[in-house]
Amino acid sequence: MATDSTHSPTSPSTHSAIDQHPDIMGLRARYAEVSDKPFAGVIEGLCLLTGLWLAISPWVVGFDNIASLRVSNLVVGLALAVLAMGYGSVLERTHGLGWVAVAIGIWTIIAPWVVTGNANTHDTIWNNCFTGGAACLLGLLTMGLGFMRRRAR
Repeated sequence: MATDSTHSPTSPSTHSAIDQHPDIMGLRARYAEVSDKPFAGVIEGLCLLTGLWLAISPWVVGFDNIASLRVSNLVVGLALAVLAMGYGSVLERTHGLGWVAVAIGIWTIIAPWVVTGNANTHDTIWNNCFTGGAACLLGLLTMGLGFMRRRAR
C-alpha cells in the first residue's frame, strides 16, 4: 500500500488545518510585524538586562547577611531573563506572559520585607524597588506590544 508523504503523520511538512486558518496566519503576521519594530527590541533587551541585574545585584550591591534575599533575587532574576529571551524569540506566543514580568516586579519590590522579615539596609530596598518597578513597567509594555499594530490602523 503506497502512502503519500505529504499526508504522513511523520512528515515535517504536515500542518493541522488550524495552522492554515486565515485568522491564525493574520495573528502571526501581526506579531511578526510588531516584533520587527525597534521599540520591541528595546523592550526585550531592557527586560533581559533587568533580569540579569536582578540576578547579580545581591553581590554587586552587597546584600550582606541576607542569604534568603540573595537566593530570591537570583532565581527570580534568572526567570525574568529567560522570559525576556522568550519575548525576543517568539513574541507571538509570549506577549501574553507580560503579566509574569509584572508579577516578578511586584515580588521584587516586596521581597525585602517578605523574605527577611524586615529590610535592614537602604541599598537593598532601593535596589529591589527600582528593579521591581522596571520589571513591572517592561511587563506592561510587553503586554501592550500586541496592541501596537491594531492601534496604528
